Amino acid sequence: MDKILLWDALRARHRSVAFVDMVLRGCSQVMFQNNPLTGLLFFIAIAVGAYGEGLPQVVIGSLLGTVVATLSAAWLVNERETLRAGLYGYNGCLVGTALPTFLQATPFLWVVVIFSGVISVIVTVGLKKLLRTWDVSVLTAPFVLTTWIVLLASYPFGQLHHIGLPAPAMPSNYELADSYPGMLPIITSALHGASQVFLSSNAPEGLLVMLGLAVSSLRAMLLALMAALLAVAAALLIGAAPQPVSSGLYVFSAVLTALALGSVYKPSGWHVLGYIFIGVIFTVLVQGAFNTLLVPLGIPPLTMPFVVTCWLFLIANPNVIPTTQS
Repeated sequence: MDKILLWDALRARHRSVAFVDMVLRGCSQVMFQNNPLTGLLFFIAIAVGAYGEGLPQVVIGSLLGTVVATLSAAWLVNERETLRAGLYGYNGCLVGTALPTFLQATPFLWVVVIFSGVISVIVTVGLKKLLRTWDVSVLTAPFVLTTWIVLLASYPFGQLHHIGLPAPAMPSNYELADSYPGMLPIITSALHGASQVFLSSNAPEGLLVMLGLAVSSLRAMLLALMAALLAVAAALLIGAAPQPVSSGLYVFSAVLTALALGSVYKPSGWHVLGYIFIGVIFTVLVQGAFNTLLVPLGIPPLTMPFVVTCWLFLIANPNVIPTTQS
């Protein structure tokens, strides 16, 4: 507690510390937490995953994207409390993580990351006004829309060298596997799913992400873990191909769905947990649908399955479960 009070005192006294605090909170808000220590652990998790996959540029991109989005919001938006809570930084964090994952690390890439960080804030402001009618958050839609535009533009523009995009192809059926994995591979797949929130597949990174959640909220960590395990089980039972399941590609949006719905519905009784877990399973189906939709275009769904599911479940909420907005 004393360390928290000391950090708060330093933040109030020094602008540089206040800015670092906003950047860290921006990273933590990727998973709906408002905690600078959680943000620090998430950045460490990104570094572990990035170096594990041989993409150290992702670490720079995630930090640069968060910083640029935070500075842009300070320039463009007059919402001090929202800015201090990091709510304009998390989409920039994800944009900065995604672009170096899928594009070649050239000097021009960093220009694109900076520009896209600014655009993510502009898209956030626009979507907030558009969605005000339905009283729902923009979630990670600004990240998805900004990143999709840049990745699609990488095909006609030669300076945007795409290296990690899936090859455009027509969807094909997958034959059902003869057996299911044991409990340890399911847990590992769940951890890979947690790390896929930051666009890498790495079990140690997933553990750090879970630790970051636990530092901020034990409830959030348990909810994320249960959602990850449920998503893995649902994907396998529905008949998803083993490789995407084991790498966490059917899990990360489901985890975000559970955290988003769980942050709105407090306290969570069994009827609320049931509603959240229905959302988790539906997210797995939406993930498969977006995979089918986007594979001919050669771009990933990113977190759009989570966004679509949460928008639907949050808009429907007043007719299903009484809500307390946090």
